[in-house]
Amino acid sequence: MTTFRLSRRAILRGAGGIAIALPWLEAMGVEKVAHAASAPAKRFITVWQPGGTVTFKDANATQPNDRFWPTGTETAPVMNEITAGLAPVQSKLIFCNGLKMGPAGSGEQHQEGIVGMLTGGKQSSGAGSYPKYASIDQILRQRFNDAGYTGSSIEMAVRWATGKSQGRLSPINALNFEFAGTHAPMPPQIDPQDIWKTYFVSLAPSSAAATGTQDLVTARKKSILDFVDKRYSALSSRLGTADKAKLDAHLTKLRELEMSLSSVVTATTTCKAPAQVSTAGYNPKTGLQSAGDGSTLDLGTDGMIPTVGKFMMDMMIMAHACDITRVGTLQWSDTEAKHTFPWLKLANHHHFYQHDGGFQPNQCAQIGTWYCQQHAYLVSEMDKVDMGGHTLLDESVVLFGSELAHPPLHTKNNMPFILAGKGGGLNPGTNGRHIKFASGGTSNDLMVAILNLFGDTRTTIGDAEFNHGKLSGLTG
Repeated sequence: MTTFRLSRRAILRGAGGIAIALPWLEAMGVEKVAHAASAPAKRFITVWQPGGTVTFKDANATQPNDRFWPTGTETAPVMNEITAGLAPVQSKLIFCNGLKMGPAGSGEQHQEGIVGMLTGGKQSSGAGSYPKYASIDQILRQRFNDAGYTGSSIEMAVRWATGKSQGRLSPINALNFEFAGTHAPMPPQIDPQDIWKTYFVSLAPSSAAATGTQDLVTARKKSILDFVDKRYSALSSRLGTADKAKLDAHLTKLRELEMSLSSVVTATTTCKAPAQVSTAGYNPKTGLQSAGDGSTLDLGTDGMIPTVGKFMMDMMIMAHACDITRVGTLQWSDTEAKHTFPWLKLANHHHFYQHDGGFQPNQCAQIGTWYCQQHAYLVSEMDKVDMGGHTLLDESVVLFGSELAHPPLHTKNNMPFILAGKGGGLNPGTNGRHIKFASGGTSNDLMVAILNLFGDTRTTIGDAEFNHGKLSGLTG
């Protein structure tokens, strides 16, 4: 007789993207006891931008003209042209110089970078060409769930699924992967108004319309829980007596959560609804009409990217301040980024400036500079949120990254990775730090180091061949 086994990282996913973690069950095997660090980080945010950066003048990478990495020394960095916008928050940052993208050379040039960045895994040969590992954001979500936290992760994206993906989830745009087998990409939430209504309308019941919307949101969440409840029942029939008792206890907690949905978030001086910004003219699903070559334009939606991006950053910050989530991801577009930049007076899309129209370093630097300015806003606003004697940034780890380094050649050496915050002992020093790691370090090694900041003691992530040991010096 075959014994039923269940992964200890298993979750049940219901309608609307809700994910409910399971308690530890005997069917999962031996329970592992986590040995956490003395003061682990509490929150993790990933911010991803497309197209790498500019460290060479020419497409063939033969004429150096580094416009990204700081000058100066490790402990007294001086911001460069692209990173100048980060100067106001540089004391909160660690620039991680010299790291290779671990899964480089394992798949399609852009795709291998985005799907491998947080998973440490190469593209599979199966359908969809996704890696077979969960991303570190979901590893951390599970870690928080194992410790009793009931919230899930939040994934957001601005002007997402452009070009060839045509508004649909694809290896071109997938960054987050859950524990559900080989191909388990997670689509981000892309409608800013839906995000606000889902998470914040209860904090701002300023009108009958808002109250009515909250009633609908609550009803929807309850119906989702009913759906997931049925899945629990189906699983229960396959478990032993001890596991059934544990599952029943977990269902009781689930129902307690349901009963509190109408007031799950309470406004405080720290937790408050971000202003609901008008996004009129922005079509989050415009990618459905996009063309593979970027020839189909939506200038109205493109022109709203700065407004929508700031709105989403504000919601991401407050979702953490209100403890609605402890793990979040914000994607600025996808690896094609086939949208225009009207506010920068750039009429062509990012891919055009990277290589479709020939490498144009000035335009790529202009785009990179704007992204750094947005990163600075997120960091500075997180540092303003008082969490009781320390700031939201102090208890967090924020990772800024991309899918490649040098755009025209798609090279993935010296990836533009930046860390922010002090969570888990992360130490940016007094003026920020620019660490130049020895040759051979990879993004996998960086992901392991980040996991260790949260008390996760693993020494590898993803495919073993891309691991060379945890990066040292981040807490020094």
